[in-house]
Amino acid sequence: MIKNGYYSPVRFHTEAYEELRILMSNRETVTKRLNSAVNQIHRWVDIVFPELRKVFKILTCTSAIATLRLFPLPKEISRLNTEQVLDGWKQYVKRHAGVKRAELLIMLAKSSVGTTQALHAYKLHLGQLLEEYDLANRQLERIEHELHLILDRIPYAQKLLEIRGVNVTSLTGVLGEAGDLSGYTHGNALLRHAGLNLAEASSGKWRGKMVLSKRGRPRLRHFLYLMTMCMVMTNSEVRASHRYNVEVKKLKKMKSIMKLCGKVARLLVGLAKSSEAYDSTRVFPQVS
Repeated sequence: MIKNGYYSPVRFHTEAYEELRILMSNRETVTKRLNSAVNQIHRWVDIVFPELRKVFKILTCTSAIATLRLFPLPKEISRLNTEQVLDGWKQYVKRHAGVKRAELLIMLAKSSVGTTQALHAYKLHLGQLLEEYDLANRQLERIEHELHLILDRIPYAQKLLEIRGVNVTSLTGVLGEAGDLSGYTHGNALLRHAGLNLAEASSGKWRGKMVLSKRGRPRLRHFLYLMTMCMVMTNSEVRASHRYNVEVKKLKKMKSIMKLCGKVARLLVGLAKSSEAYDSTRVFPQVS
């Protein structure tokens, strides 16, 4: 196996990069808990007060969450007047949803088709879901704060964040899994570490197509892909390069994204190893 090169060297991270890896793993766990709480809140609303969706398109907006905290049951809302609903909203938001929405909320509550049984148990369940929702949000805020502090200790991190489309989440994910980018000899080494390098799918005498090896860190692949997609959506130079690959070179969209992943990896390693600032005209020249 070693003679044929089927191995990868072990990379020991310094403390800052190890902290990023641990925090990003923790963030993934907290995010799953938050998404679970949000999904259960949606289910709760569908059972008890489905008409609430006509008042708030997003059930996790501040006014909707305030409504669920103060008077979640339709029979509670039907006893209130407009002023009482507005006073309740003002406890949580400065700019509340408005008089018309308060009137619509009361009107829909009076004719709600939600369940009328076991309301005490449903209300207790909602209280627990909101506690889980608040806890997950507080934990995420604390993790984000710690991530920013660690990035301030990495010399080239702020230079990478200046690139349009590179955000804190994707960059900390890449650094946590890859370690110090300035220690890589080339961007292709980062691709191999992520398993995004090409390999031939063959067995014995059978020779197949060239595919991604995927012999590397799956979470690093994940964050490199997210960073590339974000750059395609928000960075005009990367979007123009993607359009050129698809329309002129006739590549499939996913093949173009994978090609751009390689370019982004080489960009990250190149900027980390050099003292130069990001220059879009050199990395992504204007495509005619």
